[in-house]
Amino acid sequence: MPRKAPTTITVFLILLCLAFYSLLLSRSAISSFPSDLRFLPQNLTALYKDSDSFNHVIREDINELTRRTRLVTSIKGPVDSFSVLLPNWEVLVLVYNETPLMLNPGDGGLYCIFPRNESSPANFSGMLTLSGAFTFKCILPNRNRRLHPFRQPVLARFLEKEPNATSASPVMPRWDYLAYECFSAEADVVVFVKGVNHRQGINKSPEEFSCVFGDDIKNAVRTAVTSSKQEVFRCHHPVIASAERIKVSIEIRSQKLVVPSVAYYTTPPRRTPSNPKPKSLLCATTMVYNVAKFLREWVMYYSVIGVDKFILYDNGSDDNLQRVVKVLNEEGDYNIERTFWVWPKTQEAGFSHSAVYFKDSCAWMMYVDVDEFIFSPSWLKNSYRPSKTMLKSLLSTPSDRSTGQVSIKCNDFGPSDQKNHPETGVMQGYNCRRQTEQRHKSIILLEAVDHSLLNVIHHFDLNDSYYSWKELPLEAAVINHYKYQAWPEFMNKFRRRVSAFVADWRTRVNPMSKDRTPGLGFQPIKPDGWEKMFCDVKDERLKILSQKWFGSETAEGFKMAWQR
Repeated sequence: MPRKAPTTITVFLILLCLAFYSLLLSRSAISSFPSDLRFLPQNLTALYKDSDSFNHVIREDINELTRRTRLVTSIKGPVDSFSVLLPNWEVLVLVYNETPLMLNPGDGGLYCIFPRNESSPANFSGMLTLSGAFTFKCILPNRNRRLHPFRQPVLARFLEKEPNATSASPVMPRWDYLAYECFSAEADVVVFVKGVNHRQGINKSPEEFSCVFGDDIKNAVRTAVTSSKQEVFRCHHPVIASAERIKVSIEIRSQKLVVPSVAYYTTPPRRTPSNPKPKSLLCATTMVYNVAKFLREWVMYYSVIGVDKFILYDNGSDDNLQRVVKVLNEEGDYNIERTFWVWPKTQEAGFSHSAVYFKDSCAWMMYVDVDEFIFSPSWLKNSYRPSKTMLKSLLSTPSDRSTGQVSIKCNDFGPSDQKNHPETGVMQGYNCRRQTEQRHKSIILLEAVDHSLLNVIHHFDLNDSYYSWKELPLEAAVINHYKYQAWPEFMNKFRRRVSAFVADWRTRVNPMSKDRTPGLGFQPIKPDGWEKMFCDVKDERLKILSQKWFGSETAEGFKMAWQR
């Protein structure tokens, strides 16, 4: 007797059983993952395709977070957060509670939920060093860009039953008018505020302001402001009841207007980190964004000629910078510290922060970028091997203890016929430069820095009642600034001027500014003949010197020490 064809219901039941069995297998597979890979922000898993890179970087991020918190696999309801509108419609979300929002990637991650039921993914960015806030970034959806004022999103799991942001949500402050960081020095409080003073020397008197401690403006504690320069305000410590975290801002007294704030004062105050090691004689600090491929060369070079400690203000890198820092610290006699500094266009403020924050750790601070290399022409003739006294010999001498700042002029190098980043590094790859020297960069004695912390990236104001400023001639020392590199590298700078206060290159302002690139225009379009531009003088002095110090023959051919 012929068998009957299976009914629709039978087929459905078979498929349902198979699906249930598959689900059990998948849950078993997920549960077998290492615990530090199961609860991750969705965007982090996408950054690292290579499993070794993924494991190294993620474990480091997670270990940093879990030292004082526990991981969770779900969030019940919206998260207590505060948001700021950054340039390019980017929204920075800050979470101050003690739970890192680590989700299983399969659960869908976090979303910023805006009015009109619009949403965008919230990607983990980093943890702020001073406040301990976890930061996420999302994009303001198009329709919400037409709503004024802009409203803060709700940070939550993207589930239909969770509440959406509404037109009654708190107003979202813009980045250009905000108190964004606070640091407690031994004698006073340093508050960083955007949009009150003007960079070009228009600084209002300290008497026009008060520091305000507390959320309740009427009952807040106020203290006098003693200095007001650029984005840096200094004021007295408050006499205040013990609390874990207190919002701090600046009040414009004549208008009784308090600047919106995401900055917090802590009790007891978080002052300069304890330093069990002796103070370093010479440190180097810079603000960076996606410089992982350049860092090894920069650190290895400066380490052998006298830099004891490297301090990186990370402006939101999304390359493998953190892993490179970790590997360098583990493999060599290097001391590299990475500070997460998410704030855009704040290079000068970051340098002011470093001058006071690391004063107990460093005697002198060198402010140069990762594409800038100091050398003395005399080293080429007299130094067959590097010495840790080389840079320090450029500073003050026993007979000249009044020097508080040493400035060194720059030579700007061009693409030198390179079409891509040279595998041997920038010192070997770029050998042609402009004729005349350009701006200078400085090495600062931190105790000589003026109380205002005022700087213009290249140099600081000094306490000139005792300290003086010394400019070195080109024959004593010069900086090779590999400024105009191969086009793919230079084009990346069009993403944004990450740290500098100058206008974005895409903005049609100040066409004759020295911060502009001659012949470039306002779009990331390669000019004709780029490879041969900015080439007036062939200069191979540092190329020869670094080859002598760091080059060697290997089974794979000639290599520099930083090549992997």
